[in-house]
Amino acid sequence: MCRFMVYKGKDEILLSELILNPSHSILTQSFDSRLRLDRRRPHNGDGFGIGYYTSPSLGPEPCVFTSTIPAWNCINLSRIASKTTSSLLFAHVRATTEGNLSEQNCHPFSHKRLMFMHNGGIGCFKQIKRRLAMSLNEQWFTLVQGSTDSEWAFALFLDSLDKAGVSPDAEPGKGGFGHSVLRKAILKTIERINGFIRDVVGEENMGNEDSRSLLNFAVTDGESVVCTRYVSSTTDEAASLFFSSGTSWKQMKGDHSSDGGKSEDDDSNYVMERRDKGSDIVLVASEPLTFERDNWVTVPTNSTLTISKQTVMIHPIVDSFYSPNPAHERSAGFAQAKGQTVTGPDKRVLTDAKTPGSGAESPHRSVHADDLVSGAIRRLRVE
Repeated sequence: MCRFMVYKGKDEILLSELILNPSHSILTQSFDSRLRLDRRRPHNGDGFGIGYYTSPSLGPEPCVFTSTIPAWNCINLSRIASKTTSSLLFAHVRATTEGNLSEQNCHPFSHKRLMFMHNGGIGCFKQIKRRLAMSLNEQWFTLVQGSTDSEWAFALFLDSLDKAGVSPDAEPGKGGFGHSVLRKAILKTIERINGFIRDVVGEENMGNEDSRSLLNFAVTDGESVVCTRYVSSTTDEAASLFFSSGTSWKQMKGDHSSDGGKSEDDDSNYVMERRDKGSDIVLVASEPLTFERDNWVTVPTNSTLTISKQTVMIHPIVDSFYSPNPAHERSAGFAQAKGQTVTGPDKRVLTDAKTPGSGAESPHRSVHADDLVSGAIRRLRVE
C-alpha cells in the first residue's frame, strides 16, 4: 500500500525539510516503511508524486510533479525539494494495487485548484467500476487518464462536488470552497462507493473481505484540507493515519528522538514544538515523519480530519459502519493483510468518549488540535 503526507502551514517551508531530511521522511518510507507489514511487497517504489501551491501571482492551481522512478532514486526530487518552498504540500509514494506503473497513475491527482490523493483500496473495484463510471457526468468521466481506483475516486469526488451545486471549475475566491463543502463532498464520495458495492454484493455481504474498502483520502482546494481515515467495516480498523500540530517544525542536533541511538552529528532529528495552544503548522501522515512519539496522535478510525487555517477538527463519519461505543473494539487483521497497520508504536488512539450515539448532532462534534497537550485530550468543543 501507499504512503502519503500533508503539510499545511502559516508560512512557507522548504520542501526538503519535510520530504527529504526527517529521520522517517516520506522519501525514507519509500524504501523503509516501518509500519508496513506486507513483506511480499516491502517497498513503496512504484513511483511518487508531490503537489504544492505557489505564489498567488502564478495562479491558484498547484504545481504537481510525478515520476515512475522510485523516490529514493530520483535526483530531480532532491533538486526540486532543496530549492522550493510552499505553505501547502501533498506528497505520495506508491505501491501498486490497481493500475500499472505509469505517471498517469501516480498521485496526487489535480483539477484546477483541487488536489487529491489516496492510501488504500476500493473493495470490489473491478465489479463496481462500470457502475461508478456510468454515474459520472461526462466531464468527470473523460477527466480520468489512468487506471487506478484512486483516480476514479477523485472523479467521483469532483462529480459529487458538482452535483452539490459547487462547480470544481469555479474560482471560489480567497477562502477557497470552504472546509464544510469539501468535507460534505468527500463524505458523499464514500457513501456512493459503499452504495455501488452494496448493489453488487448485497446488504448481507457488506463488510465481507472482498467488499471492504480502505479509504484514506486527502483533498485540498489550496486553502482547506480534508482527510479521511475510513474502512467499510464495523469490525476492522482502518489503515494508519496520524497528525501533528504546533508552532514550529525544527531540526535538532544530536539525540532528541524517543527511540535513541542517534549520533551527536545526526541532523535528521526533527521535533514539532508547541509554544502555546495555537498552531502554525499541521502535518498529516500515513506514518509519523519522526520517532518523537509525543508529537504524533492517531486519527480515529472512520473519521474526517479537517484543517482550516491551521485549526484541526476531527468529526466521526456516522454511517452504517459507525459505532457510538467508545470501547468498541476493531481488529487489525484486515489492514495488516493489505500491507497496512492501524496504530503507531505507542498504540494511542485519539477518541471522543462523549460523542453521541446517533442523530443530527453527531457529525458536528469535533476535537481541536489546541486540545492536545503531549498527545492528551484536555478539552472537547462542539462545532
